[in-house]
Amino acid sequence: MLSKVVGFLFVLLLVAGVPALSFATSRRSQIRLLPRPALYFSAVMSQWVLAALGLFVVLATSPGFRAMGFRSVSLSSFLRWTALLTLISLAGLGLFLFLERRGWWPAESELVHLLIPTTRLEKVWSALLVAPTAALCEEFLYRGYLLNQLSQWFQSPPWGWGLSSLAFGLAHVYQGSGGMLRSAALGALLGLPVVNLGSVYPSMATHFLIDAVALVWLGPKFLRQEPRP
Repeated sequence: MLSKVVGFLFVLLLVAGVPALSFATSRRSQIRLLPRPALYFSAVMSQWVLAALGLFVVLATSPGFRAMGFRSVSLSSFLRWTALLTLISLAGLGLFLFLERRGWWPAESELVHLLIPTTRLEKVWSALLVAPTAALCEEFLYRGYLLNQLSQWFQSPPWGWGLSSLAFGLAHVYQGSGGMLRSAALGALLGLPVVNLGSVYPSMATHFLIDAVALVWLGPKFLRQEPRP
């Protein structure tokens, strides 16, 4: 009984608590005064704290890490899924950014602009710290834990896939309406190998590649830099 309560509370945290915290944080004026490395460190630490809490929940409720998608997959399947998802995701992201510059898609929030690296050192930090953290933590939490839990609750993998993708989009409320929709679509795409293969590893690899390319190249190229206060 206790394990079910713990699991329910953690799902509630991911579905409602994280979006609420993300929205509240994005509204704080002080965050816009922080230097970019401090923003990176804050984002990384918050994700690792949440992932550590998720690890505790998994150990306490004993669903097993294989159920979370931590299971082996053949190298050919891993490479095929990773390559396909990465190509589709980057093409879609490039399209969204192009549409945004033309005014045909909701503009990114101010906070997103503040996260885009401008120096070579910031690009290194974003590629080696921010991107792998997001790939490991977010895939474990949303495509691993949440997708599995919701699939069991609704006794339907498609429902678990759809609702976990929606929750992933809401978690990016700080990016504005366009960012939330784009993140939900990305979450749905990254959930496909988990549903079809039962493995989260292709999703993690794809997530890392997407974020690294977006932060190092696509973001600086397509998004206009906002002057820092």
